[in-house]
Amino acid sequence: MNMRANARVVAVLGPTNTGKTHYAIERMLAHRTGVIGLPLRLLAREVYDRIKALRGPDCVALVTGEERIVPDRTQYWVCTVEAMPLEIGADFVAIDEIQLCADPDRGHVFTDRLLHARGLHETLFMGSDTMRSAIAALVPGVQFNRRERMSKLSYSGSKKLSRMPARSAIVGFSVENVYAIAELIRRQKGGCAVVMGALSPRTRNAQVELYQNGDVDYLVATDAIGMGLNLDIKHVAFSATRKFDGRRMRMLNPDELAQIAGRAGRYQNDGSFGVTGEASPLADEVIEAIETHKFLPVRKLQWRNAKLEFGSPKRLLDSLEQHTNNEWLTRARDADDVVALKSLLVLPEVQDRLRDPRDLRLLWDVCRIPDFRGISPTEHAGLLGRVFEFLHGQGRVDPDWLALNIKRIDRTEGDIDALSKRLAYIRTWTYIAQRKAWVDDENHWREATRAVEDRLSDALHARLTQRFVDRRTSVLLRRLKQKESLVADVNDKGEVTVEGELIGRLEGFRFKQDKTASPDEAKTLRQASIAALVPLFHLRADTFYNAPDTEFEFTEQGGLMWGTSAVGKLVRSDDAMRPMVEAFVDDEAGHDVAEKVRRRLQHFIDRKIAALFEPLLNMSRDETLSGLARGVAFQLVEAMGVIPRAQIANDIKALDQDARGMLRKHGVRFGQFTIFLPLLLKPAPTRLRLVLRSLHEGLDEFPESPPPGLVTIPHITEVPGAHYTMAGYHPAGARAIRIDMLERLADLLRACDSRAGFEATPDMLSITGTTLEQFADLMQGLGYAAEKGEREKVKPADAAPAADPQAPADDASADAMPGDEGHAPAEAEAPAPAEDAAADALEVFYTFTWAPRPRRDSRPARKPEGEGRGPRKGAKGGKPKGDGRKGGKGDGRKPEREKQAAPAPKPQRIDPDNPFAAALAGFKAKD
Repeated sequence: MNMRANARVVAVLGPTNTGKTHYAIERMLAHRTGVIGLPLRLLAREVYDRIKALRGPDCVALVTGEERIVPDRTQYWVCTVEAMPLEIGADFVAIDEIQLCADPDRGHVFTDRLLHARGLHETLFMGSDTMRSAIAALVPGVQFNRRERMSKLSYSGSKKLSRMPARSAIVGFSVENVYAIAELIRRQKGGCAVVMGALSPRTRNAQVELYQNGDVDYLVATDAIGMGLNLDIKHVAFSATRKFDGRRMRMLNPDELAQIAGRAGRYQNDGSFGVTGEASPLADEVIEAIETHKFLPVRKLQWRNAKLEFGSPKRLLDSLEQHTNNEWLTRARDADDVVALKSLLVLPEVQDRLRDPRDLRLLWDVCRIPDFRGISPTEHAGLLGRVFEFLHGQGRVDPDWLALNIKRIDRTEGDIDALSKRLAYIRTWTYIAQRKAWVDDENHWREATRAVEDRLSDALHARLTQRFVDRRTSVLLRRLKQKESLVADVNDKGEVTVEGELIGRLEGFRFKQDKTASPDEAKTLRQASIAALVPLFHLRADTFYNAPDTEFEFTEQGGLMWGTSAVGKLVRSDDAMRPMVEAFVDDEAGHDVAEKVRRRLQHFIDRKIAALFEPLLNMSRDETLSGLARGVAFQLVEAMGVIPRAQIANDIKALDQDARGMLRKHGVRFGQFTIFLPLLLKPAPTRLRLVLRSLHEGLDEFPESPPPGLVTIPHITEVPGAHYTMAGYHPAGARAIRIDMLERLADLLRACDSRAGFEATPDMLSITGTTLEQFADLMQGLGYAAEKGEREKVKPADAAPAADPQAPADDASADAMPGDEGHAPAEAEAPAPAEDAAADALEVFYTFTWAPRPRRDSRPARKPEGEGRGPRKGAKGGKPKGDGRKGGKGDGRKPEREKQAAPAPKPQRIDPDNPFAAALAGFKAKD
């Protein structure tokens, strides 16, 4: 402890290219043991390689989240800041890029090292001079060592990519932007190397080697190059000065711009920085701050309590959320590990395993597994929960489960994005394998995960080189160089701009060019925009292919939508239930993108049809259906579940009861007017049926489906009747009635005396949702005569109770559909209670009698026998079925022949659809 108290603490501060990291390495090697913490895994690997070359591999260790190389005789530890071993008591400790104490995400780790990490003899903090005041206030006895930049850094303004000098680095702040710039440089300059933070050290080193050895003269990178990577760069150009920081888009601060711009001009070679593309020129005060290395000091450091309490989950959370009264410190927002901990602590299965502080400490260690995959906090918490389950129950991660997950990732086929994702995924398993005592046979799993990472890294380097390095000058380059090269970019709204001017919009996978460009300009502008769009097409196609079905929809005209963008349309095929898909993809996107989009849309529509027409498809696959029943099923499938009875009347009459029963098991309803499946009358299947039938029949304009819940809709005479049938409606007069409601109405009409005449009941008006006048028109459309009359209103006390309708003969009533309630008209309501008003007022009523229209051959229509059941299925002038008298077919009892006052009717062929057909046939035989 005394040795630590007397140890030397030095803050080596200054701008980039001052040799701070080189100085720290020299100081560490001057001691017997040492630990150096670096901000990036990439930088740790670079420093490790340098020390290993100086002192050999037997005395230097590399420890990061995903790598652990620790020789038996380790003296020097090169680590990421999070992975530093602080308990070993090293003579020397150094922390690089100490200004990251102010970083919202990782700052609390750097602040903890600033406050507590000390070497026995010497401690170094290296970083920006903006940390001087904070370090002086928080570290007693600290000494400051100001270092000046070895070369001059100056602003050179804005340059087009076509005029970018050799040995330049172009910086973007998104993967899409980096790919677009790299693609354009390949076409204009022959190729470039790509460096991003998500690359593995092996891939990054291979890409840097392309640049360092002169194979390419340009480097396209994210701000990952700002953290200490030493490259031979003469000029740094910013393609943007805004970035998404994980929560919002924001402008970069001058000190952040300086950290990146400082990569230009290494050692004693001067460097320059500027902007390119759509990036606005830097303000004069920003330029001055970068060139003179003077920035606003850091006023607040991110802090999180490091003294955690594991007595209970609440105490752990309270200790993590503890605040500080130090004016230089501010409590950091919840990092990924705290978010994961809170997600897991609410799960009952996790709570059951927390029996003592050791269990809670284990859970916290599991929660500190970084979210390398970046899919979603929920999925990350699910993975952590599984790891905790294994460690708590078995003491080790299950080797079979670990092997299965690694095997899924160990594939080197695919494009850049697929390989990048797999590299991010393998980092999770590498991290788990590096944790002490988390797996059996640690060496095996560390070697296995490292081997997978190496294979993926090599494959990714090959793809990057293949895509962004091309020594031949392309046709696009020659055309773009007619005057000067153009730089196209795409914003998050799909707007495509060239040199700041809007030239069009990306809609789905098609580029819509602005019509204001002249014909001479249009061709060049389109080629410039497509050069930038090609990488985006591939990224969009991957996102599109992995999108859930809920993001897709079909229009009533057969279009296919992804959100608000039209991405394809349905195309007619021989099978109406199996339409084909045509994708809307620009030719420039390439065959792979077009095929991926087409396949995804085909999956969507196939699944949609399978879900909405499941009863119909099940019936078509039923091998127990045979003979005429199979034929009727086939016709129903062709008609997509709704077919007029008249169209297959002979087949229906020929069906025996067993065949009908087999069809009813599949939900088939044998109505008087229509044979249908009630489930397929719901809004979603109806809408799809209209689209598929219209497509199959080759209609130029598809009929739209009626709004959901309407029992009747207007009957437009110009619209073919088949369209109403497809929509699930039957035209009758001025309106068309939904076919399931029509069948319910027909059930009520069977109990009425259609020869003597009857009036509408409240149930009839309620079922149809019409007024009395509208109902009269509808009945006339169904073949009834409606005679209007007036009479005095009947007092409520004199009104006779209405008789219940008799049970229907066949499939009596359809299930109610959504929206059927609340249609009872005013005429069906009870009369007003005022006796004087009831006595004086008149009410309108209609008497309905069966009055079929004449047949086309002008022969007189046959009179109804007894009290009719309503029109036969199909034709408006059809003859009513059944007998409304007691003892007729309506109630299933034997007819009382001795009470029949009417003359014997002419012989009539018995409708086989009636379940009492056999009994009636027997009576006829007795006669």
